[in-house]
Amino acid sequence: MWSALAGLELSIRYVQVGEWRTRVLEAGEGEPLVLMHGTGGHLEAYAHNIGPLAERFRVIAYEYPGHGHTTHTTRDLELPDYVAHLDGLFDALGVDRTNLSGESLGGWVALKYAAAHPERVGKVVLNTPGGTMATPEVMERIRSLSQAAADDPTEERIRARLEWLMADPSSVTDELVDIRRAIYARPGFAESMRHILCLQDPVIRARNLVTDAELAAVTGPALVVWTSDDPSGPAAAGMSMAAKMPDARFEVIKDAGHWPQWEQSETFNALALEFLTGGKP
Repeated sequence: MWSALAGLELSIRYVQVGEWRTRVLEAGEGEPLVLMHGTGGHLEAYAHNIGPLAERFRVIAYEYPGHGHTTHTTRDLELPDYVAHLDGLFDALGVDRTNLSGESLGGWVALKYAAAHPERVGKVVLNTPGGTMATPEVMERIRSLSQAAADDPTEERIRARLEWLMADPSSVTDELVDIRRAIYARPGFAESMRHILCLQDPVIRARNLVTDAELAAVTGPALVVWTSDDPSGPAAAGMSMAAKMPDARFEVIKDAGHWPQWEQSETFNALALEFLTGGKP
């Protein structure tokens, strides 16, 4: 993972955004592009994408409240909390307008943010995005695997959580497991995870789902990426999402699960760059 970032000029620092000491990685110059990870995740989920994307963009990867090495949370976090945090992060970094690329929860937040703040958003890449489905068995699987890994961050439990995301379990490297174990073993993280997972509660999730009106309000160009083996739901969910946005296209990446940016990084990078640059070399 970090070998993929070797030789790349980057910075990792903490930025105070309201009450949250927020971990932020930056690399590259030019038009901003923000990378947004999934539930219980961390910025290393984009380790294989930061370098190629930073050749064309000022890449910003960050960790949400309660996630990664950002401040733990002692209260439930819902979508308005994530949207407000992202808005505050832009102010702290001096970003007036940016492109967004969000995976899973990151796609959910990106959708909500783009609908609420269209003046601050350019293009949007929605990578196996959440926010439109509420499948009980999927929600329970995410909750059980995630909380078990946070409560008892053994190699086996961390690996089981990560393998659920992948089409090919061998995509889960020892390095990825070790990085996530270090995060989940931090004092207080297990409680933070309980509050993060509130979005897997049917009642709470229902009031946070992306509405058709919000999809229609994402007026900038959007790319919805699904995969052949996504455990969160069928490709039809992504197709429906794209159809409800004014200027969206839909693509499927084969031989990948919920992390196409990891399992099929070359394909994802090429697709994202073609979309974000308009095919310009």
